[in-house]
Amino acid sequence: MNIKEIMNRIPHRYPFLLVDKVLELNESSILAQKNVTFNEPFFMGHFPNEPIMPGVLQIEALAQAGGILISKNFEDILYHECEIFFMSIDNAKFRRPVIPGDVLLLKVGFINKKGNVFKLKGVASVEDKVATEAEFMAMFRRKQ
Repeated sequence: MNIKEIMNRIPHRYPFLLVDKVLELNESSILAQKNVTFNEPFFMGHFPNEPIMPGVLQIEALAQAGGILISKNFEDILYHECEIFFMSIDNAKFRRPVIPGDVLLLKVGFINKKGNVFKLKGVASVEDKVATEAEFMAMFRRKQ
């Protein structure tokens, strides 16, 4: 899935669109990619002499990948009529810094679904080393 298809699935836009490409997508999981570049706006302040991608943005990238997964698997009810909202984060762990030049792989899968609420687990890694992991919840509702 390329960037145009991603932008058709989730509402995020530059500078807050944090998924560049979807590499794999099936009914239970997604593998997406974020290319971390030095010209990202957050690097100006985080940190000027030691640029590190903020952990909260890594979790946001996982959540965006999760939104793509949800929209693809439930597109008959979601794709044009509903919007997806991030609800909670649990068990977040930050294992290693993510720096400019890294390719952040975003693996997200379903844990369970109850009604319009989904629980997902995400792992962000660089070169097969876990950078960030978390469980999170999202919900969908009809567009207002």
